[in-house]
Amino acid sequence: MRHIAIIGSGPAGYYSAEAAQRKFGDDVAVDIIDRLPVPFGLIRTGVAPDHQSIKAVSRRYEKTNLGDNVRFVGNVTVGQDITVSELQDLYDAVVLATGAPHDRELDIPGSDLPGVIGSAAFVGWYNGHPDFRDLDPPLDARSVAIIGNGNVALDVARILAKTEDEFVGSDIVGHALDALKNSKVEKITFLGRRGPHQIAMTPKELGELALLERARPVVEAEDFPDPGDDAMLEPGMRKSVTHLRNFQIAAADARHKPIEIIFDFFAMPVEVQGEGKVERLIVERTELDQNLRSIGTGERYALDCQMVISCIGYRTPPIEGVPYEHGRGRFANSDGRILPGLYCVGWAKRGPSGTIGTNKPDGFAVVDKIDEDIGSSSRKVGRPGLDALLAERGVEAVTFRDWKKIEEAEIARARDGSPREKFTDIAEMIAARKT
Repeated sequence: MRHIAIIGSGPAGYYSAEAAQRKFGDDVAVDIIDRLPVPFGLIRTGVAPDHQSIKAVSRRYEKTNLGDNVRFVGNVTVGQDITVSELQDLYDAVVLATGAPHDRELDIPGSDLPGVIGSAAFVGWYNGHPDFRDLDPPLDARSVAIIGNGNVALDVARILAKTEDEFVGSDIVGHALDALKNSKVEKITFLGRRGPHQIAMTPKELGELALLERARPVVEAEDFPDPGDDAMLEPGMRKSVTHLRNFQIAAADARHKPIEIIFDFFAMPVEVQGEGKVERLIVERTELDQNLRSIGTGERYALDCQMVISCIGYRTPPIEGVPYEHGRGRFANSDGRILPGLYCVGWAKRGPSGTIGTNKPDGFAVVDKIDEDIGSSSRKVGRPGLDALLAERGVEAVTFRDWKKIEEAEIARARDGSPREKFTDIAEMIAARKT
């Protein structure tokens, strides 16, 4: 019997567990360890609450957990309740699937002012992550600057701009919905260092902006290259740029909508200013060099705003004793191998890039490496050893059966039109499993 521990219950973790099931059949026992009492990681607390079709992938992960050889072990913090080295002593392979839950720092003067928020925090707040339930973003702001030109930036803008009725069917948490109902936001500005041909926004998500009831996207015609240049783009990017061009054409017909979502291209934030809180963002105009890198022109202007949300990427938090690449914000690895018996997968391996589905081949590849390295024999104790160690330390692990009770309680307390009302407090989650 092979014994595998996977740290992290998001997509990368579950795809790795599924791969182990398929590769080894009944000759494997997999423990998926997570510090939260609830599984699915990014699917639960990262994917936008109004994108329920994407969240539905959790049903696939649930099937993986229904087998006897895969177990969810929630409410266990690696590095606090148990160390990586202890897990290595217990298991043939330990796979770090911790994702990249921390914001990449906005390294400009004034970024520590109240009102500057990282996207991990803001997304976690409206998605009910326990770490961010008390965030209290300044929604009395009339103008919000969003730094970044990717899908997370789009999610943030869309959530800020939607009406209460547009959240029907979503699982946005109650405290966020109540706060957003009283929002004063009138202008949302995307700031991107490069131009329309370099955005990282995908067509489906970008197209949703045109469907918002009270918000209108605004793009300046002079920011676009010649229309003929669009033919050189790959199909997905070409569709995204077509959306941007259509926004520019349709702007006059949408003037009755009170919220503006402005695309400010060739714009590099250089300083946040304000007396005790965010009042403005100093921005430098950029241009592209021959390698399509953005360089400052020296021309600067002030953007009045009362909240800045930084959507510039994420990083994996270091773990004591595990080699780490600080420049890339990920574990140091050679194609998923870190040290003998220690592996990484997903964003913890390659940094915050790719979609949820990108983690599937990653998970299957790491299991192939585990098979190459450990073979068929094992002298490790695995699951019984973990249980004994946690019991000795008084750690009360949460099982998948417990999670299903928590889920039932969340469904039962849902407001009308919502699939669930998430618990945002760990103690409440633990209590719900006992009801």
